[in-house]
Amino acid sequence: MLNNDVLRSVRYMLDVSDAKIVDIIQLSGKQTSVAEVAPLLKKDDEEGFVACDDELMAHFLDGLVYLKRGKDDSRPAQPFELPVTNNMVLKKLRVAFELKEDDMHEIMQSVDCPVSKPEMSALFRKFGHSNYRTCGDQFLRNFLKGLTLRVRG
Repeated sequence: MLNNDVLRSVRYMLDVSDAKIVDIIQLSGKQTSVAEVAPLLKKDDEEGFVACDDELMAHFLDGLVYLKRGKDDSRPAQPFELPVTNNMVLKKLRVAFELKEDDMHEIMQSVDCPVSKPEMSALFRKFGHSNYRTCGDQFLRNFLKGLTLRVRG
């Protein structure tokens, strides 16, 4: 899934402005401006569209975790994992919104996409693990849709 799609989905989910997206990114230590972020939030076919790179997406996801859960200054920041994969996006959203396994299943049920416990846990395994499963674009889209329903009501 395109990083831009994730940015737009989370922006809609949280109902925030471009300036707030900039604030979220800056929470993770990356300096940016509304002028740099605005083209990232345009649709693919709009004039002025710019693709969001993995580094900016990693900063956004970490900033989202800091926004929702707070930053622990007593521990050093985790290094960024690049490239940003659908599995990583799913993990960061789970952490940011403090979702338990049952919450994840409820979210997927709400969009008529039931998933078994082993299938769900396979998405959160480390790459290279024998039970690791790649998170597909459609799964992530459904999860974002379900999470939006949960957050926005």
